[in-house]
Amino acid sequence: MDKKYQKCILTNMCMVYKNEMILVVNRKKSDWPGISFPGGHVESNETILESVIREMKEETNLDIKNPKLCGIYEWKREETNRYIGFLYKTDEFEGELKSNEEGELFWINKHDLNKYELSQDFDELFEIMDKN
Repeated sequence: MDKKYQKCILTNMCMVYKNEMILVVNRKKSDWPGISFPGGHVESNETILESVIREMKEETNLDIKNPKLCGIYEWKREETNRYIGFLYKTDEFEGELKSNEEGELFWINKHDLNKYELSQDFDELFEIMDKN
């Protein structure tokens, strides 16, 4: 019998906010296009908290402080892979925002999300992150 083993991939996302404004990225990648929060994979040599701080620096050029864990989300995007996402948020940050190859970064009012093409499951992710 040919058995397929499932691999668990740890990821993170962070909602950076100031008042009613949230930082989003319009992702260019065809596998998950649309408006989302910045984030990425947890590397083997770092904690989950360290990974969200690093990813935010890499993807936004912002130095975030005191990110609060506000939820965990699971995606099963491929037959053999399961993605576990640690969801953070913070309103403490420094630096100059810079977009990169991941997509265009910009601030939007959280009440205007319905005006944009959202990435897969983004509405659920936002709800978890906004209420916690």
